Amino acid sequence: MYTPRAFREERPEILRAAIDRIALATLVTVGTQIGASQVPLILDKSEDGSDILVGHLARANNLWKDCDGRALAVFLGPHHYISPSWYPTKAQTQEVVPTWNYISVHAHGEIAFFDDESRLRDLLEQLVRRHEAGREVPWNINDAPADYIARQMRAIVGFTIRITSLEGQWKLSQNKGLADYNGVMEGLRKDGALDLLSIPYELEKAAKA
Repeated sequence: MYTPRAFREERPEILRAAIDRIALATLVTVGTQIGASQVPLILDKSEDGSDILVGHLARANNLWKDCDGRALAVFLGPHHYISPSWYPTKAQTQEVVPTWNYISVHAHGEIAFFDDESRLRDLLEQLVRRHEAGREVPWNINDAPADYIARQMRAIVGFTIRITSLEGQWKLSQNKGLADYNGVMEGLRKDGALDLLSIPYELEKAAKA
């Protein structure tokens, strides 16, 4: 990831909080071809205490069959177009151009696949608990017929990614002067891009919890 110093986020606890918040990643692997799929992932710990990502793919997806063991999971958070008209500098010099602000985390690691029934069920239950939490009536995997769940499980393969490096980029106009930065914040408010404004503070709070 190309990350200018002004935008670099290196605190592990903040990067982990971002992964947990964003949840959906673009999984990229390399084999005879470069493969990519969008998958929900959960950040977990391995038996030795190292960080891992856990998820599953359709068994029919060739990504898991054609893979040299390396993986990159890209978590793209809130993002928004930044108009030059938001900068007070525009009226003074006209030396402004459009850009795009965003939050992103890249997790590099070693991927391994599994299709053990008990591990797959544990993974599915973990995903369901994570994303049904807080709902008035959370759905439970046992709500579906057992034979139906068994058929669904035969159609997937699970995987873990042992994380070897985490990189984060918080491109939020930190490189601008105060007047232009405030202009961007006001422009985002007017455009309703509230996630991009609030998520850095929410991640700080989550990391400290």
